[in-house]
Amino acid sequence: MKKIISLTLAIVLALVLMLAGCTNEQGGKSGSKIPEGNVEVVFYHTMGQNLRGVLQKYIAEFNKIYPNITINEQSIGGYDDVRDQVMNELIVGKQPAITYCYPDHVASYLRSKKVVDLNTYIDDPEVGLTEAQKNDFIAGYYAEGSSFADPTKMYTLPFSKSTEVLYYNKTFFDNNGLKVPDHWFANGDADDTSVEYVIKKIKEIEPTSIPLGYDSEANWFITMTEQLKTPYTKASDKVEECFLFNDPANIEFCTKFHDWAQKGLLTTQKIYGAYTSGLFTNNKENDDGIVIHSYISIGSSAGATHQCPAKSDNGTYPFEVGIASIPQSDASNKKVISQGPSLCMLSQKNKAVNDAAWLFVKYLLTSPEFQAEFSMTSGYVPVLKSTFEMDAYKEFLAGATTNKEGIAALSAKICMEQESYYFTSPAFVGSSEARDQVGGLLVSCLTAENASQADFAKLFKDAVDRCITLNK
Repeated sequence: MKKIISLTLAIVLALVLMLAGCTNEQGGKSGSKIPEGNVEVVFYHTMGQNLRGVLQKYIAEFNKIYPNITINEQSIGGYDDVRDQVMNELIVGKQPAITYCYPDHVASYLRSKKVVDLNTYIDDPEVGLTEAQKNDFIAGYYAEGSSFADPTKMYTLPFSKSTEVLYYNKTFFDNNGLKVPDHWFANGDADDTSVEYVIKKIKEIEPTSIPLGYDSEANWFITMTEQLKTPYTKASDKVEECFLFNDPANIEFCTKFHDWAQKGLLTTQKIYGAYTSGLFTNNKENDDGIVIHSYISIGSSAGATHQCPAKSDNGTYPFEVGIASIPQSDASNKKVISQGPSLCMLSQKNKAVNDAAWLFVKYLLTSPEFQAEFSMTSGYVPVLKSTFEMDAYKEFLAGATTNKEGIAALSAKICMEQESYYFTSPAFVGSSEARDQVGGLLVSCLTAENASQADFAKLFKDAVDRCITLNK
């Protein structure tokens, strides 16, 4: 009788465990991707203080649902700083669970085989995305996640998007009868909507100025190749076939920009030593009592608030800031770079950390409220269609102005107007190195003194050779 009772109890206990779901070694229930017990998720990003405030607000909301999950968010400089730190940590197995990323960064991370295929979570019946949630993403942004060598894998989800825009000192332009430039090179001396004409005219008006500042040398080079339809890179199993930017047409535009730089008409972030928005908004005299300004600044649409000057003592702004699309090379082939971070997940020794990381990724990226607040604070463009239907976001866009109070909205509107011109470069193992090399190449071209065509040709050849060597 005792044996029968014991057997019966054992069967009952087994049934209870099956119904309740037994706990696995990660602290959750068997088969469940909702972790139990305390879990810490490390998240690398590049947010400044104002955006971290938005992030922390939504972390607090997330913790009302999952109080056992700690989100350890860390700001790691710029995007390349995040990439470099993640690459180093992948080697020793101490990588974060979530990180900001660009496609070429992820292509490099894939060497480690530690990038999580998000489809394992997206398609999960318990914690995955519904069809409505998938369809709410702007299609082009969502598709970026499967744009790698294996299109069946989903390695990223879009976090927020931006592009480059042209900021200009609207007050100075209006006072001097200047037109906002919409293309790069002048077709003649009277071509007053070319960058070439406008920056020369600014230099005539204010000889101490550096008329044009461009923040990202790599973006500038890559965008020119897209606009001109000249070679940059392609994905190939043969490393020698991947790096195509040593091309006469590319040398030609770099030579033209070199001539502008040598005449003091432009600078870039690496040459200036800081973001060129500092030169655009500068109001400090140098040792000679001169304030050196730029009057055009090309940079991220998400940095709009940094392109506005501080208020004067009387409470007014020294000048109004206008925003326009970046200049083009061919009106029939308009191209602007698609920027802004996506998120990828990196595998952890404790699977519960990845499960917790997914819950946070899903929470943030399917929230139109988060997307709206993040955009309204930064000028980044939301990645969810539903955000654009929110009354608060419509109100935000309606409040676009040329001063700090409304500049983020103005920036977001310009981004939306040029959405059909966005491009991304091929992402493959080595594409990140190509980006680094062309950025450095452009700086070398701009700063080369008394350079001959042979000198430029050697700079290009050496940059391609370094790409090949680094990826063999």
